[in-house]
Amino acid sequence: MAYMSKEGYDNMIAELKRLESVERPKASAAIAEARDKGDLSENSEYDAAKEAQAHLENKINQLKMAIAEAKIIDTSRLSTDTVQILTKVEMTNLANKARMTYTIVSENEANLREGKISIKTPIAQGLLGKKIGDEAEITIPNGTIRLRIENISIT
Repeated sequence: MAYMSKEGYDNMIAELKRLESVERPKASAAIAEARDKGDLSENSEYDAAKEAQAHLENKINQLKMAIAEAKIIDTSRLSTDTVQILTKVEMTNLANKARMTYTIVSENEANLREGKISIKTPIAQGLLGKKIGDEAEITIPNGTIRLRIENISIT
């Protein structure tokens, strides 16, 4: 089961619809076009089209599973007392005094450009349950960082 925002859930539904209504027909058309070119045993275009279709079907099935297992979190019931999924966390890196803000989201919603990090990342794991003013020492691939929680809010 994956916890996520209503927005993340709606985005997954939209992506599934796009894959099924736009990409699947394109994949089928590519296979038909390659098949029309003759001998399938030596037709690399046909093999590539079949492989692309298999990849697409796998992606569709993964999305369907994620949607079926999704549990939408009611953000109106969240508290800002501690860091948890769907909270926006403002923090300071104690080594270089750099300020950063991340929203902790499900794996499916993670997008670093938007400041959304997966709940499964080391930073999110190290922040969960912390309160404003708490310090967290977190092991990341580059070593260890120390962060101080400055603010917690609901997105």
